[in-house]
Amino acid sequence: IDRTVDVLKTMGGKKQAYQQFVGFAVETDQPEKNARNKLKNKNLDLVVLNNPNESGAAFAGDTNVVTIIGKNDSAKIAQQYKLDVSRAIFDALIAQKKGEGSDE
Repeated sequence: IDRTVDVLKTMGGKKQAYQQFVGFAVETDQPEKNARNKLKNKNLDLVVLNNPNESGAAFAGDTNVVTIIGKNDSAKIAQQYKLDVSRAIFDALIAQKKGEGSDE
């Protein structure tokens, strides 16, 4: 089996100041620690953590439970429709960017 290129890490290494990158992680063993490592190692702005062992987490359904991990904090998103989860991710990006003192 050939190893594939880590596209997110490659792109994170080329990220420009005006860009924001979000990664998604499925973790069951030390989920928050591993997600934070991905945030740092791949030069991401946010990681959306999915833990399939968590009650309410779903890959085949209309709802999900996630934790949005940023550079300085994290937010647990209670079970809700995936459309609402996507809005929470976008809101977290905006809040983090405003916290950095930029209007971009």
